[in-house]
Amino acid sequence: MAARINTSLHNALSFLKPFNTPLNTKPFSFRRNSFRFSKKLPYYSQFSSGKRALYCTSSSQESTVDEGETFFLTTPLYYVNAPPHMGSAYTTIAADSISRFQRLLGKKVIFITGTDEHGEKIATSAAANGRNPPEHCDLISQSYRTLWKDLDIAYDKFIRTTDPKHEAIVKEFYARVFANGDIYRADYEGLYCVNCEEYKDEKELLENNCCPVHQMPCVARKEDNYFFALSKYQKPLEDILAQNPRFVQPSYRLNEVQSWIKSGLRDFSISRALVDWGIPVPDDDKQTIYVWFDALLGYISALTEDNKQQNLETAVSLGWPASLHLIGKDILRFHAVYWPAMLMSAGLELPKMVFGHGFLTKDGMKMGKSLGNTLEPFELVQKFGPDAVRYFFLREVEFGNDGDYSEDRFIKIVNAHLANTIGNLLNRTLGLLKKNCESTLVVDSTVAAEGVPLKDTVEKLVEKARTNYENLSLSSACEAVLEIGNAGNTYMDQRAPWFLFKQGGVSAEEAAKDLVIILEVMRVIAVALSPVAPCLSLRVYSQLGYSEDQFNSITWSDTKWGGLKGGQVMEQASPVFARIELNPEKEEDEKKPKVGKKTGKAKVKVVEQTPTVAEA
Repeated sequence: MAARINTSLHNALSFLKPFNTPLNTKPFSFRRNSFRFSKKLPYYSQFSSGKRALYCTSSSQESTVDEGETFFLTTPLYYVNAPPHMGSAYTTIAADSISRFQRLLGKKVIFITGTDEHGEKIATSAAANGRNPPEHCDLISQSYRTLWKDLDIAYDKFIRTTDPKHEAIVKEFYARVFANGDIYRADYEGLYCVNCEEYKDEKELLENNCCPVHQMPCVARKEDNYFFALSKYQKPLEDILAQNPRFVQPSYRLNEVQSWIKSGLRDFSISRALVDWGIPVPDDDKQTIYVWFDALLGYISALTEDNKQQNLETAVSLGWPASLHLIGKDILRFHAVYWPAMLMSAGLELPKMVFGHGFLTKDGMKMGKSLGNTLEPFELVQKFGPDAVRYFFLREVEFGNDGDYSEDRFIKIVNAHLANTIGNLLNRTLGLLKKNCESTLVVDSTVAAEGVPLKDTVEKLVEKARTNYENLSLSSACEAVLEIGNAGNTYMDQRAPWFLFKQGGVSAEEAAKDLVIILEVMRVIAVALSPVAPCLSLRVYSQLGYSEDQFNSITWSDTKWGGLKGGQVMEQASPVFARIELNPEKEEDEKKPKVGKKTGKAKVKVVEQTPTVAEA
């Protein structure tokens, strides 16, 4: 194995400080290890913006942000061996909601997603589908872009690891790590999981040497590979996690990472001799760079401009380090152990946080093609629409934990929250305003709310939502916004403005003010919920008399009470959310005894939202 090089804690922790180290300096003392390379590797020197979702984005905010404060977040680069699944969609929905919230705070956001397109598994999948690897990658990568558009994902950059600019960055990074003495050549023999594209320790395998992730037997392999001296960074990684416990979140993921490190880090292979589909190792075209050592660099190469000479220094200057890597818990070790060590070796700053969320199940069971219970995101969005899908998974899954999907619960939640609590409140109020006030506000919302406790309640809930968004507690943020809707409905029912209008005189004047107050509640909801359900929020905002351009320029400060002004004309009431109705087969089926009951499929049907109170 490689000779070990002692590293000071001072140097290790320096990577958590603002980037101020020239790229041609080495943070660690260097001495050549005892293994010889077959050839000497040379040192390699070498913001087209990905299109955002075309609908309901906030791109116009870029002119108002503080250019000095940047929030840079990433999803994983998704593996293109197969089309996108709901797990990938969940991560990306969460990342999009976080990025939209950060834009509302006035920050310059760099939201990166993309596809990981090299490796043995992809070549195998391409062949199985009668395609060559480039054709296969083009097809699957495009399917991700299509799904992100359907889900209203407003990403800034989309990187593909087959992009020429990415290859240039990977080769320079590889050469830099080699120059630091952290790459050596050696034979390796062990058990290899093709699906993980990773050698496994026997102690972590299940019976019959099965991979615990993919439940498939690992195969014995022996290769002559290049290795990265991960073990050299054991102490620096332990110290970094002790000094900065928020580096890995949630806290129980940090415990997992610390346990892995304390059990002893082993050097890992960063090349493959038996895989042709990949980036060639510099100065050794008989080997390709290991897919993870390649793909992780996509977070940096994505920052670079297309059609320009690429180099690591330029890429880093355009936004690195990342504020947040958002990933599934199954790839935590790569991001929280391998990646920081690689960055330290190359003299680059570490990301500020790695957040590992949980898995999704369906009807309480793990999803899989063999079980026939997969959840296809394209079908889900086509059936229910992006707002419902985004809201359900962010509201019902506590971010960081595992979460479950069932169609019945999905329908109940989105109908109750989006159609009833939010949609019906708006519909009732606008209907009364048209009937009694010619759809015109009689007074400013600030004046209307003088002495009304509801205003204070809404302000407290807005602050609660903001705190939860900032803490990545997305479910709790949704709950706080829903509480605003519940408070508005309670106020409507208690005040009964339809009755006050009938009384006339002063009572009618008070009723008109009540409608202004409730519509101000709806305006605040539209802003506060926009990170989660941007299109629904736009529809609400539009019915309050605002243009799409005005919606696209909102900031979090617009949650402050007082936006609506006297004389402002509201649009005609129209349902802002399509209530999901069961089809006749299922409705009839529900009347039968539940023993042996078969459930029909749901369909989306726009239903006039009937008032919950007479004459409302």
